[in-house]
Amino acid sequence: MPNPHRCVTGTYAAIVVTAPPAVDTARTTIQPALRAAVEHLPAGLQRLVGYHFGWLDRDGNPHDGGVGKALRPTLALLGARAAGSAERAAVPAAVAVELVHNSSLLHDDLIDGDRTRHHRPTVWAEFGVPAAILAGDALLNLAYHVVGAEPAGSYGASRWLSEATNRMLAGQAADVSFEHRLDVTVEECLQMAEDKTAALLSGAAAIGSAYVSGPEEVTHALAAYGRHLGVAFQLVDDVLGIWGAAESTGKPVLADLRVRKKSLPVVYALRAGEPASTELAELYAATDLAETDLQRCADLVAAAGGRDWAEQQAAAALARALGAVRDVPLAAGTREELDQVAAYVTARNR
Repeated sequence: MPNPHRCVTGTYAAIVVTAPPAVDTARTTIQPALRAAVEHLPAGLQRLVGYHFGWLDRDGNPHDGGVGKALRPTLALLGARAAGSAERAAVPAAVAVELVHNSSLLHDDLIDGDRTRHHRPTVWAEFGVPAAILAGDALLNLAYHVVGAEPAGSYGASRWLSEATNRMLAGQAADVSFEHRLDVTVEECLQMAEDKTAALLSGAAAIGSAYVSGPEEVTHALAAYGRHLGVAFQLVDDVLGIWGAAESTGKPVLADLRVRKKSLPVVYALRAGEPASTELAELYAATDLAETDLQRCADLVAAAGGRDWAEQQAAAALARALGAVRDVPLAAGTREELDQVAAYVTARNR
């Protein structure tokens, strides 16, 4: 198992991180229900969504794809088991959080101008902007249809999902507003990460327990675990967005710097007051940067302490996540699985 107290450093391309069994189980468990849910969409939207999930190629032919990392469904299913229920009882909740997540990815790719995901064109790049908007809207609507289909547990689960979605949208709005500012503070950026990324991971961890009517103490502890884990996830994601290898992340090298993203390592570096901070601010204010300039930006972020700070903060957030469930009565074995998932999140290379 990866060291849960230290984030991956060095050359990300050279590191192979194996997902824990809970993640692989979640991928397999939700796949039939996820596909069945998508079949409720009109044919045209099914094709777009099937392409996004990797099930279809651009012409609608079957394609050997998957459902991504399946981290959020993993947390939902583990939450149900932690509350003493069978994980299959929470499959609708797990599918719902995966649908919300993928709705956000479809819109995120469009907002950020990302043309590739999982080593192939994004939906908007392949089928156009209107198609990506509609596909994302369809998945968001479908999530609430799925989680509300069964009366038992659906009310509490829907509330967790709705709150997480609202906060995720607030975080996305903040992220967009940061694009035109050079005075973004580290505190603002951390709050954005808590909203944009951590809120849905928090909701995912809580929704499985809520869906099976688990004890409130367990549900809220899982929510805290997911929130801290989400901050760690975003910090690692931001490091990968600068230093991750394209063959691992599925995105171009230096992707976040290319669009002048105010990621956490960048904002820390800009506010650090180091000589590198001043040069970085000048480059970030430029309208067009060559490849050599982008590499220089990456070097400056590191020189100003942005990379080290992000990795240290991710390790601290991971420790808080583990602490959130340490003293709560969970079903046998699930605490160890939550620990494994947390370690995987901070040691991943994609």
